[in-house]
Amino acid sequence: MTQPSPTVLDSLTRKPDRGGDRALLDEVLDEARVGTLSTVVDGLPWSVPMLFARYGDDIIVHGSTGAGALRHVAAGAPVALSAFLIDGLVIADTLFDHSANYRSVVVRGTLEKVDDAIDVLTVLSDKLVPGRSSEVPQITRKESAATLALRLPIVDGRWIAKARTGGPGIEESESWTGVVPVRNVHDDPITYTGETVPESVRRLAAG
Repeated sequence: MTQPSPTVLDSLTRKPDRGGDRALLDEVLDEARVGTLSTVVDGLPWSVPMLFARYGDDIIVHGSTGAGALRHVAAGAPVALSAFLIDGLVIADTLFDHSANYRSVVVRGTLEKVDDAIDVLTVLSDKLVPGRSSEVPQITRKESAATLALRLPIVDGRWIAKARTGGPGIEESESWTGVVPVRNVHDDPITYTGETVPESVRRLAAG
């Protein structure tokens, strides 16, 4: 499927010095679990948060074959997928100068169908809980047939990566300024059935 040509949407116009390279793009795509997929359906904006994973030079997503909007983008409608990670709250001496340290990406293009959803579901599952796929039965053909698996190729000139780091950017102040780091953690698992917590879940909870 032909990818759209690059446009002004694929370059930073504000604070271009915060633009990042492909390494930053991959870092955010690998660390973030949820992205927002956006397009236009019948002349109206459509946007939905969804789980995703980077698989080489592709971003993979999936959903039910009964999802009408997902079938719409699978048919070739242009899309944008964005992901955002907040690393810290930047506390300045005025509200105007408060900010955040973050990493963000936007990838644009068109989604392409993946004939075999099994690989997509396996990769996505192992991103969320590394190693879990080896502990459970393989995805069945029936489950695969009920899943619409899609890939968004990562094409040069069709993505933006951006980040902010550091403090509030002021040289002197009589008031306290600084950064409050932000991170995601996993709490201890809550058991519903069975007695032994799987190894993959124990590793996840242990960080």
